[in-house]
Amino acid sequence: MAEMKFSKDHEWLRLEGGVATVGITDHAQNALGDVVFVDLPEVGRVVEAGESVAVVESVKAASDVYAPIAGEIVEVNAALPDNPGAINSEPTGSGWFFRIKPAGELPGDLMDADSYARFVETL
Repeated sequence: MAEMKFSKDHEWLRLEGGVATVGITDHAQNALGDVVFVDLPEVGRVVEAGESVAVVESVKAASDVYAPIAGEIVEVNAALPDNPGAINSEPTGSGWFFRIKPAGELPGDLMDADSYARFVETL
């Protein structure tokens, strides 16, 4: 399995075959609580790193989901709107949000799992 990278906005990405799968981290879904709604981006949308591309709503709050990298959205998780609880139960598995074809190199500020764990401890 490809190595996961993490953003300071609590998104994860896994690059496989030139396409990155993106979702929110376990830390983020924990902070949100029970997810009840998700608004996914449109396929074909071109985004910049750090741009708000999706919205996730829980019983506590609504939060933006940001693109951790620049590129084109090539797929969304069509099962998620009907099963937003997958974000809570499997945030790094079936709870993924979208797939993006990167525009260039991955940003240098993405963290590996150990660095992200240390980052979360400081919050």
